[in-house]
Amino acid sequence: MNVLRHILVFLMFGFFCTAFADEPLYTVVDGNKVDAETLKGFKAWRAAACDRCHGANQQGLVGPSLIERLKILTKDEFVKTVTEGRLEKGMPSFKTSKMVMSNIDQLYAYLKGRSDGAITKSKVEPMQ
Repeated sequence: MNVLRHILVFLMFGFFCTAFADEPLYTVVDGNKVDAETLKGFKAWRAAACDRCHGANQQGLVGPSLIERLKILTKDEFVKTVTEGRLEKGMPSFKTSKMVMSNIDQLYAYLKGRSDGAITKSKVEPMQ
């Protein structure tokens, strides 16, 4: 009976992990209308003034193009970079920024949408 219970728990866990893994990272319509969570990521981008180094369109200036970097960075690497910074390259840590840290998943979603080409304009607006 214990073995059966463990198998059932394992199967249920697998089902829930798969169900949540299938949720989209972002939703975009017409290239610039995004879901509420992705919009929070855009607002965090603006509040942190990331455009000063990465460009208004994430194309890169002093800092690298995030459109290109998000093609190869994992989410964990992105979170580590934003949280810890890369001081040797001029990237500050944002771990004390409440706006950035409370919206880091949303910021990743926004930038990933830009990198994937789904969000075609850097300035987004809410979906209606």
